[in-house]
Amino acid sequence: MRVLHLPKWYPNRYDDQDGDFVARHVAAIAQSAATEGCAVQAAVLLATVARAPLPTLLDKELDFTGPVPTLRYYYRNRITGLAPVDKLLKLGLYFWCLSSGYRRLQQHWGGRPDLVHVHVLLRTGLWAWWQQLRHRIPYLVTEHWTIYLPERAHHLGWLRRHLTRFVVRRAAVLHTVSESLRGAMQQLGFWNPRTVVLANVVDTSLFAPATTPRVPGQLLVVSAFHEQVKNIGGILRVVARLRPQWPQLRLRLAGYGPDEHRLRQQAAELGLLADGAVVFLGKLPHPAVAQEMQQAAALVSFSRAETFGCVLLEARATGCPVVGPATGGVPELFQPPSAFGLLVPPDDEAALEQALTTILTNSVAFASDRLRADAEQRCGYEPVGRQFIDLYISIIGNAARRPAETGAS
Repeated sequence: MRVLHLPKWYPNRYDDQDGDFVARHVAAIAQSAATEGCAVQAAVLLATVARAPLPTLLDKELDFTGPVPTLRYYYRNRITGLAPVDKLLKLGLYFWCLSSGYRRLQQHWGGRPDLVHVHVLLRTGLWAWWQQLRHRIPYLVTEHWTIYLPERAHHLGWLRRHLTRFVVRRAAVLHTVSESLRGAMQQLGFWNPRTVVLANVVDTSLFAPATTPRVPGQLLVVSAFHEQVKNIGGILRVVARLRPQWPQLRLRLAGYGPDEHRLRQQAAELGLLADGAVVFLGKLPHPAVAQEMQQAAALVSFSRAETFGCVLLEARATGCPVVGPATGGVPELFQPPSAFGLLVPPDDEAALEQALTTILTNSVAFASDRLRADAEQRCGYEPVGRQFIDLYISIIGNAARRPAETGAS
């Protein structure tokens, strides 16, 4: 069984954490296949715009050395300098890169894939549909994107809505990472007769409890600095209000993104930087993030939109309680209520202040072993990978059989 993973986002030369949740899905599937002795050959094909100047129009990185061959293609962001023209040219370059990588993989495999696994629409799905039309190769769509949630769906234009509806309807299966996301997509008309909900993956061997005690009053934020969605500024305002009563309160911010300067300026204006009440840690590698979670009294998220929230489950795997947003797919992960953390409505700073006060006063206790066990069962590599393998087998078993392909075309 040959499976081609086709992601919109994936770790690359410019950002080794971009789409890392997709990479963990791929790794879980490969690990499960190896553990269970399944004959699954997987490969990843990524085409993306270059985030730095390229000496040529295109560049590529082809890695066939690991258990999952990974082909990354990069193309220039500015070609002619005329934005409308460049947009069309980049669309053509995107599909050209996918076609080039696809031919290379056929040479490597000695045949076509049996299944294309699309991770995040839309161009990925259009290309997978074309392969289905030409060669009867079924495709599976996995969706994570918050753009389909009611809070952000206004960003979807008419053409994108029409094409997304077309691609989703023709997929063998639509997989979403939460019931909330599945429902939001159906409300938009992005419907498939067969849908499944499977969790994102957490590296529970890395994100594990520590033997050292947690630091009282130390809160942690791990987030992309996209203020419109993540609302980190709201957390800063609440921390500033809590500081007079809780002088030992510390907030550590791990992350990066376009709004970092704005957030640093806000923290300074609130008087939170001078005495170290707030510390910006920058972009941290995953082991450092795990260590921060092992030390924190709680992880804090105040997002306006979340389809899943991987960091919430990473914290849970370390035994760290969470104060999180009651939005999107997050409430599904916190059942029964108050067992794994505290949820607050988005933008309700009074509720966030009350929840943090509850954490700081130790008014509620969370069993570390229960947090850990739930994360392992829900998001571990083995259970998620096994569910995907079963899904693959069912898709290929139901697909129309085609003659075995032995050569590239």
